[in-house]
Amino acid sequence: MRQNSVRKEGARQRAPHASDHGWDEGEQDGSSVGTQDGPRDGRARPGKSPDGGDDPPEGSARHRRGGGGGARPPRRKRRVLRWSATILSVLILGTAGAGYLYYQHLSGNLETDDLNLGEHRAPEPTPNAAGQTPLNILLIGSDARDSKANQKLGGAKETFGSPPLADVQMLLHVSADRSNMSVVSMPRDTLLQIPKCTDPDDGKVYPQTGPKYMTNESLGRGGPGCTVATWEKLTNIHINHFMMVDFSGVVSMADAIGGVPVCVDRNIHSRDSEGHGSGLKLKKGTTEVKGEQALQWLRTRYGFEGGTDISRAKAQHMYMNALVRKLRENTGLTSPNQLRKLAEKATSALTVDDGLGSPKKLYDLGNELKKVSPSRTTMTTMPFDYVGARVVPKPEDAEQLFRLVRDDVALDGKGKKKPVKEKVSDDPAAADDEIAVQVQNGTRSDVEPPVSGRATTVAQLMAGKGFKKATPDTTTALAEEKTVVRYPSADLEGDAQRVAKSLGLPLSAAKKSTDVSGVTLVVGADWREGDAPPKGKKKDDRTPDSADALSGSDKKACMKVDPNFSW
Repeated sequence: MRQNSVRKEGARQRAPHASDHGWDEGEQDGSSVGTQDGPRDGRARPGKSPDGGDDPPEGSARHRRGGGGGARPPRRKRRVLRWSATILSVLILGTAGAGYLYYQHLSGNLETDDLNLGEHRAPEPTPNAAGQTPLNILLIGSDARDSKANQKLGGAKETFGSPPLADVQMLLHVSADRSNMSVVSMPRDTLLQIPKCTDPDDGKVYPQTGPKYMTNESLGRGGPGCTVATWEKLTNIHINHFMMVDFSGVVSMADAIGGVPVCVDRNIHSRDSEGHGSGLKLKKGTTEVKGEQALQWLRTRYGFEGGTDISRAKAQHMYMNALVRKLRENTGLTSPNQLRKLAEKATSALTVDDGLGSPKKLYDLGNELKKVSPSRTTMTTMPFDYVGARVVPKPEDAEQLFRLVRDDVALDGKGKKKPVKEKVSDDPAAADDEIAVQVQNGTRSDVEPPVSGRATTVAQLMAGKGFKKATPDTTTALAEEKTVVRYPSADLEGDAQRVAKSLGLPLSAAKKSTDVSGVTLVVGADWREGDAPPKGKKKDDRTPDSADALSGSDKKACMKVDPNFSW
C-alpha cells in the first residue's frame, strides 16, 4: 500500500485532460502546428492530428465523453519535463559520494507504492554463470498537479488534484555483469492495450482496455504499478523497480548542478510569429545551460529539425548523457552542502516501489548504477510507426529491441559473448548400430495438430543412417517446440550426443532427463517434414536503426536546427 501518499489523494474520476499530448511549449488555443497540411516534415506528430488539433484515441476517456468534437477548451500552458529529475535522483545517490548516514535523513522524503497492479508478471531472467541478474527499472514522469510547486510549474488550474498521466516512460536496463546500461524511451501517446489493474488503496478494478489506449493513461488506473504492468505485458521484460517523479525540482536541480553542456548546429530561437516555442535562444555550438534555460532545452520542439516530439526526445537524451558525465566527474559539485541540497530536492519528488523504499536500498542501487561508464550507456527510443496522430510499436523493430533487453544483450554492440564451446561427453558413444533409440512424435503445437505417423517416419530415417535399433513410440503425441534428444543417465550421454550429431543438431540438444528410460529422440514442431531438422537461424543482435541509439560518451552530438528558427 502507498505510504506518505497525501499528494496522490486527488479525485480519480477525471478523464485525461486536454494537455495529455504533453511536452509542449505553451501554444495558444487555435494555433496551427506546422502547416495546414501537418507538420513540416510531412508526418503527423505524436499528440497532434494532421490539422494541428488534439485527436483523442478511440476508446480514451476524452473520446468517450465526446471530447473529440465541438469547440475545444482553451489550451493550457504545457507541462514541464520531469524525466531528468528521476534519473538524477538515482545517479546522485550512487555517484555524489555522500555518506550513508545522510541517506537516512532522506527517508522521510520518499513515497512508496505497489510495484505491479496487474495479474501478469514477466518471467525473471536466468542468472548468468556468475549468478548475476540484470536490473530493470521503469522511470515514470507524472504530470500531477497536487502541490503548489507542481501547480505553478504545470498550470492548468482546472486539473488541480486530478489523476495524473504517465507522460514520460523510460526503461533503464543494467546488464547482469554491470558492464553496460541501456535506456528505452516510449512515446507517451503510444497506442496499446492496458491490462487489468486493481487500485491498492480502494480495491477498484480497472478492466483491460482495447488496443487503442494511450500508454500515459495507465498511471490513472491505480497508480504507477499499472504503468509497470503495461510495460511487462507489452515487452515481456521483468521489471524489478520503478521510480516516479513529478514537476518539482527540475529548475532548482539544474541550477545546483551548475550547468549542463548542450549543442546546436546553428543559432536557435524557439519562438515563431504566433508565439509558439519554449523561448530557448542559443548561439551555434556548445553552451552550458542551467535553470530556466535548461528547462527550455528540455521543452523545446519548435526549432529543432523535424519539429516533433521525437526530435525533442533526442535533445533530452543528449542532455541526459551530458548530465550523467558531469555527475560522474563531480564537476561543479564539490561542496557537501551543495550535494545534500541537490539530493534532498531530488528525493522529495520521488515515489518508488517498496523494494527501493529506504535510503539503504537506494544507496545500494546507486552503487550498482555507477559501475557502468558513460561509454557503455546507450539511449534509445522504442521503434514506432505513425497511426494518424498517434504511434504504435513498429512490429519487428520494437520486438527486436525488447528481445535484446530481455536477453541482456548490450545495445552498443560491444562486449559480445564469445560462443560457448560445446562440451563433448567423457562417455564414449557406442557404435551407431548398437545405440537403442526410441523416437517420439512431438510435432503437436498450440496452433497445429501432430503430424500423423511422424515417429515411424523418422525411426525409418534413423535406421537408414545406421541406427538399426531405432524404434517408434506410437502411444502418444507430445508437444515439443524444438527437436531434442533425451537421456536418463551419464552413461548414455555419449550415445545421445552421437544421435544429435548425426542429425546435424548441436550437442546441447542432448539433454539429461528423468522422464525417459533410454536415449529418446523427440521430433519437435520445428521438424514436421523433411529428412533433417532445420538449421537454427543465427540471432541478429544488432540494435535496430529505428531505435535512434545515442552513446552516453558521445560529446560531439549536436541538435540540428530548423532554419526557420535560426537568427
